[in-house]
This record gives sequence, C-alpha cells and structure tokens, in this order.
Amino acid sequence: MKRTRVMYAVIKTGGKQYKVSEGDFLKVEKIEGQAGTEVLFDEVLLVSTGEATEVGKPFVKQAKVVGEIIAQTKGPKLTVFKMKKRKGFRKKRGHRQELTRVKIKEISV
Repeated sequence: MKRTRVMYAVIKTGGKQYKVSEGDFLKVEKIEGQAGTEVLFDEVLLVSTGEATEVGKPFVKQAKVVGEIIAQTKGPKLTVFKMKKRKGFRKKRGHRQELTRVKIKEISV
C-alpha cells in the first residue's frame, strides 16, 4: 500500500497553532474582512512538502499560506458561573466567541 504525500503547514493565528493542507476548512478567532476576501498567514512555523520538512526558528522565511474567508460566525454559547459557598455570592455570565471560517487555498515555500 502506497502512502500519498501531502503538503502541509503549521500556522499561528489568534494565539493558536493549526495544521493545514490545501483545501482544508478551519475556524479561527475573528479576522477582519468580508466573505470572499483573501487572507495571508505569514507566521508559518513548519512546512512539509512530503519529501522534506522545514522547521522555522521561530518562523519559516519566505513561506506563506493563503486562505479565503468563507463566513463570519459565532461559537457555541458558554456559561460562566462563579459562586462562593456560604457567602451568598453568585455571578452568572455568558460568552460567545466570534469566529471566522477560512478555506486554505495555497501553501507556498
């Protein structure tokens, strides 16, 4: 059985790291822009072409990942509840993270 070698990269955005390949869809923290706008991720930590892997220190020079914004969405509602026993203190809050859905179009080295 022969393995197919796929080009992938590890990018950093919104304080998080994502492993991406061409054609992948991912949800990242909000990036400004409308649907259909191209986004350039230039903080590339690692690029693998299948035969060779290049690791950055901290970023790979000349490496870029181009994506396209598909939609601006919100994540699930989270309930944040704080309480101190025997004190009568209760605080209930909610949070919904704003997200951007991105399609990865191209990885270039």
